Amino acid sequence: MVKRIPVGARYGLRDWLAQRVTAVVMTIAIVILGLALIVCRPADFESWREFVFTGWVRILLFLTVLSLAWHAFIGARDILMDYIKIDWFRLLKVITTIVYLVVCVVWAAVILL
Repeated sequence: MVKRIPVGARYGLRDWLAQRVTAVVMTIAIVILGLALIVCRPADFESWREFVFTGWVRILLFLTVLSLAWHAFIGARDILMDYIKIDWFRLLKVITTIVYLVVCVVWAAVILL
């Protein structure tokens, strides 16, 4: 019999549900943005800029970036927990992942908001 010891503050159903919710949010956002691009058809840089910096597009893009970061963190953390057995090295990798994703979200916020 294998004894499984869950480690981590949010182990199980909460992470599973968070990944599904973020995947649905990203899918809906990509479909909406794709349809908007088909309708608007920006041809040059100025029309692309005007499209991206429309209020609802900026909010939708930023929501997509937040969902992507959360989704990526959960997946990366689970992989690191499963495959890296040295505690200090796993902690270092998780912290590195968190810092990278926070920088990406802040960068997207600076650009979009």
